[in-house]
Amino acid sequence: MTKRSKRGANGSRLSGWGRHSAPGSELKTENLERGSMDVPLSRGLGRSYGDSSLPPADKPVALNTTLADRILSFDTESGLLRAEAGLALAELNRLFLPRGWFTPVSPGTQYVTLGGMVAADVHGKNQHVDGDFGDHVTRLKMRVADGRVLWCGPEEHADLFFGSIGGMGLLGHILEVEFTMRRVPSQWIWQETERVPNIDAFEQALSAAAKDWPMTVGWIDCVAGGTSLGRGILMKGRWATASEAPKHAPRPKPRPRLPFDLPEWALGRLSVRAFNELYYRKHFRKETRGLVDPQSFFYPLDILRDWNRMYGRRGFTQWQGLLPRSAKSGAARRMLEILSARGGASFLAVIKDCDKAGVGTLSFPAPGITLALDIPMRDDTQALIDALNQQLLVEGGRIYLAKDSLTREEDFRAMEPRLEEFGRLREAWDPEHKLKSAQSIRLLGDSA
Repeated sequence: MTKRSKRGANGSRLSGWGRHSAPGSELKTENLERGSMDVPLSRGLGRSYGDSSLPPADKPVALNTTLADRILSFDTESGLLRAEAGLALAELNRLFLPRGWFTPVSPGTQYVTLGGMVAADVHGKNQHVDGDFGDHVTRLKMRVADGRVLWCGPEEHADLFFGSIGGMGLLGHILEVEFTMRRVPSQWIWQETERVPNIDAFEQALSAAAKDWPMTVGWIDCVAGGTSLGRGILMKGRWATASEAPKHAPRPKPRPRLPFDLPEWALGRLSVRAFNELYYRKHFRKETRGLVDPQSFFYPLDILRDWNRMYGRRGFTQWQGLLPRSAKSGAARRMLEILSARGGASFLAVIKDCDKAGVGTLSFPAPGITLALDIPMRDDTQALIDALNQQLLVEGGRIYLAKDSLTREEDFRAMEPRLEEFGRLREAWDPEHKLKSAQSIRLLGDSA
């Protein structure tokens, strides 16, 4: 079955999750080999925040992969799974978690396809232990720009394989993904939380937790000032053992929908400050511990459908930057001070620990910490992103392409010494740059 999506028909627009949009249509088909013949990029569930899954203006069509969602093989001994690129992580979890298997790496939403997980080389709360999703991928079936359909892996077209992990779909259409699932002892998570007084203490707490906990993440308050800047809640988790877990499976949670766009003032600095204060005080105990379901631990925002509408009609951007271990002490504080000084009000700010460099040519993580800041789109948001990126350059860091929508080309080139190698790969596999996106036009200078 092949059809043109109504979402992009009749002059309408396609959008990323941050509501950054562009004119375009989607070609939906169960046959990705046929559908990928003459389109510039593939797109799954549209959960990349910026413009990485939006088509270019000169060819405004994207191949939507979500109808191609079959599991093609699974080895119950090794956990090796092969599936079409449009299979959603939510469906994978539904089918495999009750059977004692879970994806080796999970991002903060389960509404993402396998193809998108490869293209963005997603990472999760266990990055410091298990690396990125690309570390667990064994082979990819792809259609490349000259029309060939081929398999690639570490020993077969290795340059294409590693370039496509984190390559944002610019080297070829991902048709099938083969990777290794992970056995888990139960369907529950043992979680402990800890209140942390400021961002400097957070860096130390993350480092200490990484020694004992396979999964860590922190919510931070970047509106609180002075010595409380960056205070928050550190969450540490591991899979509960069979003896710790209840006999019953976690019950599905209701998923209410946010039915309307909130007004712009709803996420102003005062309202965000009030929310952050309440959330911080809600954790009145310095430490808590107990069992939680995977939905609450891995995907807390997924519980509210269309939660991006809370940022209003103009949407939001997420700035996610890596601060490497080589950065001078206090790098995270300096980033938050810029945000605070410019009046930025990040409702959702997350800090994570990383310990492994991704295997992909343009993979985002490396040893260090990442800061992710959701910032409502306002008239001064571009200037704020420019300021954050200028400081990130000083710290020797880089941005995450799956989240970005406002970084300027000159800043991206300055922070990405690996671009030269990636450029050589594009010249080898797609010298005419048939494969491109709105993001590659903005950041790589592709023709529009």
